Amino acid sequence: MSKVFLEVTYLDGKPFAAYLRLPHAGSSAVTASRELGPGLVADFDADGHPMGLEIVHPSATSVAEIQRALAEIHAPPVPEAELAPLRAA
Repeated sequence: MSKVFLEVTYLDGKPFAAYLRLPHAGSSAVTASRELGPGLVADFDADGHPMGLEIVHPSATSVAEIQRALAEIHAPPVPEAELAPLRAA
């Protein structure tokens, strides 16, 4: 996958959970996960490359927290406009 892709699940019109898929060239299987903070879990492939970021409580997670988590796993920052659906409804 070559682009960031945000999937948001809504419940009663509000973001319930989200998954930020990250660009990666390695395996397509998640083999490890690591909690990066409250409500943020990073997924990695067998080679240790980040594959995605689970955002358990999107309405309670700031863009700054997401960017900090991405930096922690050595993933590039995501343009704020890409994260706008987290604030919908």
